[in-house]
Amino acid sequence: MQEAPEVSVVIPTMNEEESIGEVMDAVNQALEGMAFEVMIVDTNSKDRTREIAVSKGARVIDEPRRGYGRAYKSGFKQAKGIFIATLDADCTYPAGDIPKFISILKEQNLDFISGDRLTNLNKEAMNAKHRLGNKLLNIGARVCFSFRTADSQTGMWVFRREILSKLNMTSDQMAFSEEIKVEANEKVRYLEVPIVYSPRKGEVKLNTWKDGFNNLMFFPSKRWGKVSKLKGEKLA
Repeated sequence: MQEAPEVSVVIPTMNEEESIGEVMDAVNQALEGMAFEVMIVDTNSKDRTREIAVSKGARVIDEPRRGYGRAYKSGFKQAKGIFIATLDADCTYPAGDIPKFISILKEQNLDFISGDRLTNLNKEAMNAKHRLGNKLLNIGARVCFSFRTADSQTGMWVFRREILSKLNMTSDQMAFSEEIKVEANEKVRYLEVPIVYSPRKGEVKLNTWKDGFNNLMFFPSKRWGKVSKLKGEKLA
């Protein structure tokens, strides 16, 4: 019988052939000796993203519907690990920190760790416009939820899969990233840990102004507006 994985690594992808091989190599090296699975949740890549990822051991989950949150919801539903780790496919997040985060979760009896990009940020890894936008979004989290987060938008999280049933995740878009932190901070044992954030490789998918504005407006909507009344789909 195949050993159940201790950790599932979930990576959304869309045309990431320039970087996905390097990300897969980093994950495989970091988790060597552990039982793990890597899943890429792919949205209609037209390049060699899938081929490269599969050649390095990944399982492909097809998700033709666009949306950052949509990709993670589909991946989380199929994850089998005790722990789930998330990364972007552009080499920005340190896969080598995943075992450290799992150890912290175990040793401190925590449920969710979020990788804080901003506390020790190398300014070459993020332009001034994005740094300002992140500060404004952190203020939004504080005003709407009294959530004193160092980084509301980071895409690296490691958490216990069992907590998914406690989180009401409604967003299919970029706001999923801030929503999962708001939910985790309110409902489970949550911690932020600084990470080294690196310059991205490959095509930029983020629409700075549109996504930033939508994320900022999501905070009051989730706290007091329509989103506050929505029930998210079951992820676990």
